Amino acid sequence: MFAIVRTGGKQYRVAAGDKIVVEKLEGEAGASITLGDILLAGEGSELKSVEGLTVSAEIIAQAKADKIIVFKKRRRHNYRRKNGHRQQHTILRITAIGGEEKKKAVKAKTAAPAEAEAPAAQA
Repeated sequence: MFAIVRTGGKQYRVAAGDKIVVEKLEGEAGASITLGDILLAGEGSELKSVEGLTVSAEIIAQAKADKIIVFKKRRRHNYRRKNGHRQQHTILRITAIGGEEKKKAVKAKTAAPAEAEAPAAQA
């Protein structure tokens, strides 16, 4: 089974056991996280409903990308600026696809206070 997940403004096609590099996510190495923004899921050529579907992943490491050099120059003005940047990212191992997201149960307490207030309003 595969899924298309969105995290960090990018989309990734994942399957159980895959390793992916995503924008930095909070958590220590070895921690489990849940990716809930599923765009598409399926098996083979059949698509499945993504309602309540989640993708479980384990953080392998927090790392930095290769350094990029930002060099600005304006010719004939003696203007040169050199700057570097290393983007932080998280390496994930996808453990499972298809876990149901736990939804909060809506309790019937909302109807009870309305009935209690009605006699007080008439009195």
